[in-house]
Amino acid sequence: MSSLFETDHRQGSTEQRRLYALFEIAYTLVDFGAALCFIVGSVFFFYDTLVFPGTWLFLIGSILFAAKPTLRLVRELKLLRMGDYADIAERRK
Repeated sequence: MSSLFETDHRQGSTEQRRLYALFEIAYTLVDFGAALCFIVGSVFFFYDTLVFPGTWLFLIGSILFAAKPTLRLVRELKLLRMGDYADIAERRK
């Protein structure tokens, strides 16, 4: 039976590997988005006229960083369900 946060999901069925890859791409895009928000926001803080947009970029970057564990949990729950269905099908044979 599958369990949460197993590392061998990449070795599963084609559908599991595809789902895993899509979530890894999303996770990486969120990482880049958050990093970009923090870098640009940091530069904005050097200019008094850009402090307000810089603050918003920091908030957006923080929200993106908060989305990372959510993405991982959703991915793992989907993979867990996919694994359970495979286990059930195997038991009925």
